[in-house]
Amino acid sequence: MAKGKIVIFGLSTQGYSLASQMAIKGEDVYIIDESAASAILINADVVKTYPTVSSLKEDEPILSLIPTDVALSTAEYLFFAPRIRKTGQDIKTDINSKFKNITSKIKKGCSVVYNLPTGLGGNNENISLLEHVTGLTIGKKIYYYYYPLGTKQPDYIGSFGAEKNKRLEGLLKNKKNKEFLAISSSELIHSINIMSRFSELTSSLEVCRFANDKISKSDLISNTFSETYLDNMINDLFDLRSLSTSFDGPTNLAALINICTKSIDGYIKRLIDEIRLILKKNELKASKTKILISWSLDEHDMKGDKAEMLENIILKLRDYIGDVDAIEGDIDLFNNEKTVLVIACSQPDYEKLKKNEKEDDRIIIKANPIFETIQ
Repeated sequence: MAKGKIVIFGLSTQGYSLASQMAIKGEDVYIIDESAASAILINADVVKTYPTVSSLKEDEPILSLIPTDVALSTAEYLFFAPRIRKTGQDIKTDINSKFKNITSKIKKGCSVVYNLPTGLGGNNENISLLEHVTGLTIGKKIYYYYYPLGTKQPDYIGSFGAEKNKRLEGLLKNKKNKEFLAISSSELIHSINIMSRFSELTSSLEVCRFANDKISKSDLISNTFSETYLDNMINDLFDLRSLSTSFDGPTNLAALINICTKSIDGYIKRLIDEIRLILKKNELKASKTKILISWSLDEHDMKGDKAEMLENIILKLRDYIGDVDAIEGDIDLFNNEKTVLVIACSQPDYEKLKKNEKEDDRIIIKANPIFETIQ
């Protein structure tokens, strides 16, 4: 068995994207499927045959597999990119449990690359846990790096002691070089990037609260943010929530994070209110109305924000309308007995809905900042 394996823990979309990126460069990468407790060999041929996690999962039994413990014990590079589906206070416990379990199997010389967001100071806890579990000193016997995966891969790699690793840079390099930074600096930069995005989103959402007349809404439709759907809005929401756990007491940053999260909560409330208003304007009875939420989710996403949000919306809507379902955009949507109201949560979902146009009685709401409605 080859020495110095590259191992990725977590058969997630982000984890498989990393594996594919390295495999195309000629590397053999083992990716651990948590549900199967096995490691799958990913090479260039596999990537060409299976471009997505879904296609890989379908044929997984015929692929080359080795036991998880074997892969971990021979790992030179271990990437931690698990699928997180716990919610609330259980998230951190779940993550720490997984991290502890897999790192207990690694050997001297292994480089651990942490791919989940930690907030500020979170990597210090990981480093302490890693040293405790392995009995090895970070920076001497084993090595630790921070590379949070989100909507896109970062241009930097957080490194304990800011030490450079040419081999790791080669594995992660895309079109340009990766900059090695101190762990604390990489945490700060990731936090700035996340806060910049959500602060801008919050500004749009809060201002759009005042677009209450037809003229204002019509004028705002031509603006580019009208193409921002709920699906885009909550990209990396997991990262924002992780950042919020960095503070024990009140700070300006904590207050800003709280405003951003409340703005998203407020948007969901406004979405529900908008639906109730449409029912009232169209004189639709709840018993004669069916609501369909068109949101094509990636079931293999590393983070479970969107699935959690979808479930939350369904539960809130069912307080008013009993007949509520989530669908993929290209499924037959129509019901002859009821008026169908469809919420399009992403641009691709809306495009699918447009292709399925029929004469049936239906109303489409775009889940964008101004709730553009098509009847």
